[in-house]
Amino acid sequence: MTADPAAPSPGRELAAALAAARPDAPVVELDLPLTLTTTFPFFTARPRYTVRHLLGSRDLAGEDQAWHVTEPVRSDTPSRSGVSYASSPESAFEPRLENAGVTEVRVSVALPEGLTGHPDLFAAHVDRRVVVRLCTAENEVLLHGSADEAVPGLLNVRGRRTARGRGRLADDVAWAAALVEETGGSCDGIVVHPDVYWRLTLDGRLAHLNAVGVRVSRTRMIDRHQALFGDFRAVATLLDPARSRLVLRRGDGGPDTVEASCQVGLAVHLPQHLVLADLGEALR
Repeated sequence: MTADPAAPSPGRELAAALAAARPDAPVVELDLPLTLTTTFPFFTARPRYTVRHLLGSRDLAGEDQAWHVTEPVRSDTPSRSGVSYASSPESAFEPRLENAGVTEVRVSVALPEGLTGHPDLFAAHVDRRVVVRLCTAENEVLLHGSADEAVPGLLNVRGRRTARGRGRLADDVAWAAALVEETGGSCDGIVVHPDVYWRLTLDGRLAHLNAVGVRVSRTRMIDRHQALFGDFRAVATLLDPARSRLVLRRGDGGPDTVEASCQVGLAVHLPQHLVLADLGEALR
């Protein structure tokens, strides 16, 4: 499969930069004023959500950090809400200002020998096979955090709650979604492993979740027995500097590689609106 020569894309721009470079250039670099993980072409043809699709986003417009309001809870905050505002968890939230930065997400992909000699095929390979690997790496960073600690990771963020399922998948999903709302949120998304996703699909639960506005993101970057429920748009804002880079490196005795990278950050507002559920009993 090759790229449409008339359609602009990151892969086609890299192919053009390669054609304009010296034949013996060991490195060809391309800076892009966009976020590569939003350009994967198959997103337009199939309804598969990555973790970033669950979050609201903020364009940093060239900045590398963003002030935001976070509302942690006190240690004595009740986990369940009463029937008055005074007895609700959110009545004890303690808002404060914090500053969030960005990190770089990067992957390096080896190319088959001779690919760069076929510009259309090369462009399609970058747009589809390289960019999709970057999407996987971004899912990992948003869930587990970055090595430089600029992004905390939704699975590990301080204040996130936990729950253990009771043994029946449908009941556990309803129970965990309701737990999100005990702190004043509204469950609008779930991150699950494909094992869980397809069980929800085949028993009709996914359609029910979609009908009430709950997006389900499936990724291998979460354990098979876990599911992360949350009011994701209230929990955090994805910080998007709209800066990416593609680098072709000629192999020195090895294969040519394409390195793809983009920048991303996470401003966490209400981690208590996240519930990490253990669904192990239901999946046996």
